Amino acid sequence: MTIRENIKNYKASAMPPKPPIVLTAQVACCENTSKDALWHIAKNVPELRKWVVANPVADAKMLEYISQQGGPGVKQSLDVLLEAYEYAKNGD
Repeated sequence: MTIRENIKNYKASAMPPKPPIVLTAQVACCENTSKDALWHIAKNVPELRKWVVANPVADAKMLEYISQQGGPGVKQSLDVLLEAYEYAKNGD
């Protein structure tokens, strides 16, 4: 390995790691949040599950899991989501 490569590798390894994501309602309902992060919230942060329900990226499997696990406000969030689906489908 050349000196230049060693310096480049040192600089890359000397950089501090990215800070951890602070889990908030905004993170839970943001469509740019990774599915891995959403699953982490669904499995480990019951008070934010209701916000994952509002995330357009949350798929049926994730919503089913959240429904089964429950948590503060989850039932109400799922009710609103299902009502919105019905409204969009039927137009009433």
